[in-house]
Amino acid sequence: MGQQQLLLLVLGIVIVGLSVVVGIQAFSENQKKANADSLVNDAIRIASDAQAWKLKPSAFGGGSSATDWDGLTFSQIGYSTGDNGLHPGTDAEATEHENLNGVFTLSDDGSELTITANSFDGNGDALNTVVLVVSGTTPGDIATTINAAE
Repeated sequence: MGQQQLLLLVLGIVIVGLSVVVGIQAFSENQKKANADSLVNDAIRIASDAQAWKLKPSAFGGGSSATDWDGLTFSQIGYSTGDNGLHPGTDAEATEHENLNGVFTLSDDGSELTITANSFDGNGDALNTVVLVVSGTTPGDIATTINAAE
């Protein structure tokens, strides 16, 4: 009778241990997906503000329906720039926007605006990367690519 109880105890401990490991892995995967969703949300908000800037008359600080995105900066659309110390192990440049979800950069080739968002884990290693390409001023002019870390 003692061996049977000991066997059941060991079996119970193994099952609980496996459940804990599976739960930790599921939490980690959900955290990465939630972070990617947050990056996409923030990047789309930035893209929407950039489109509004492009449509706004230059007298009000806008791009006056310019044919390209040249000269657009985060400060022109109302975002802070530089390193806020929110992501240890990384340093946001003076031309980058940083928030709790990640670090965002703007680049353009004239006809398209590219918004790149990177998130980092506590060690400064890349967690997710989201790239939005804005080619015009309508919602259909925004294309999104998500590259999640493995």
